[in-house]
Amino acid sequence: MQLRKTLLVGLVASVLLVGCSSETDSIVMAPLPQVENQFTPSIVWDRSVGDGVGEFYSDLSPIWDGTAVYAADRKGLVKAFELDSGKEIWSVDLSKRTGFLSANLSALLSGGLAVSGDKLFIGTERAKMIALNKEDGQVIWDVDVAGEALSRPVVGEGLVLTHTSNGMLQALDENTGELKWSVNMDTPSLSVRGESAPAIAYGAAVVGGDNGRVSAVLLSQGQLIWQQRISQITSSTEIGRLNDVDMTPIIDDGIIYAIGYNGTLSALDMRSGQVTWKRDLGSVNNMVVSGENLYLVDQNDRVLSIRKSDGVTLWTQEELLHRNLTPPEMYNGYLVVGDGEGYLHWLDMSNGSFVAQNKINSSGLLSRPVVASDKLMVQARNGKVYLLTR
Repeated sequence: MQLRKTLLVGLVASVLLVGCSSETDSIVMAPLPQVENQFTPSIVWDRSVGDGVGEFYSDLSPIWDGTAVYAADRKGLVKAFELDSGKEIWSVDLSKRTGFLSANLSALLSGGLAVSGDKLFIGTERAKMIALNKEDGQVIWDVDVAGEALSRPVVGEGLVLTHTSNGMLQALDENTGELKWSVNMDTPSLSVRGESAPAIAYGAAVVGGDNGRVSAVLLSQGQLIWQQRISQITSSTEIGRLNDVDMTPIIDDGIIYAIGYNGTLSALDMRSGQVTWKRDLGSVNNMVVSGENLYLVDQNDRVLSIRKSDGVTLWTQEELLHRNLTPPEMYNGYLVVGDGEGYLHWLDMSNGSFVAQNKINSSGLLSRPVVASDKLMVQARNGKVYLLTR
């Protein structure tokens, strides 16, 4: 169940996990599917990046740019590796000295990595956005933002966008870190931990909110263009009151595709925000699009293929229920998802059947697999980064 892995790190400070226990205690993880591998995925190299994220919520995943791979752990260790060989290029530690027994204070890196030009960007739970020189890891700028930077930073048109835990969408100058504008997206008292990273297109930033809305903001000025609600409160229980839109909206040919927890999968017109179709389906995971279809993991860890023109389900894979799946990724014509026990599952994109399965790391997988050139990268909870090939 997707909610389980977010609730374990807390919804908000005022919400006690025990309040949801009656609704989660009966959830049972599906047994590992028995798969006859049609091919054997192989590990090209693996490297350790600190202690990883442990049992904490985190959106940290490696990122690829040209010939280098960049990865980080929660405490503040950031490393660059050569893509082909895995050889370490540089390593920096962003944790700070507290002055008390020379102990390191964790940087609490959380928002994922973004790269643009000569810079690498990363946010923290300590309400910081940091820009590093991607050639040597040196800090270029380090600025305060409005709250915990839980979403991946997004760079476009000279701006670094961050969506903070208190509902602020902020734009920083890519070169200096100077704040250019802020928009309050509104945050309810109860929400799933995590924030939507914005998508950029047509001079606008499109972002989901904890209030169940999708918003379009003019990128140059930070002016709100429109808002559209796609997720509703379904009951008075703690889980029923969650209606976050935590995924990054997909913008494809003038249509926005977004999904909320306890909400609907919706297609919205980019210009007006009007709903062109919707269907009852909930998730907090990012989706992927290929051709005429959307692919997603819902809040119960069903994997689905949805026709993007009208929202019709083409196939559903239900053998991974409640295995705490990662968001899906497309690689070499397959749909790949990781799970909480550290397995990668490879699915046929035409029908959802299993074509391969391989164990990566027993600490479990949390973040989305990432395509790097003709390889696939995954990062385990314990900080191990793997480069795989089909």
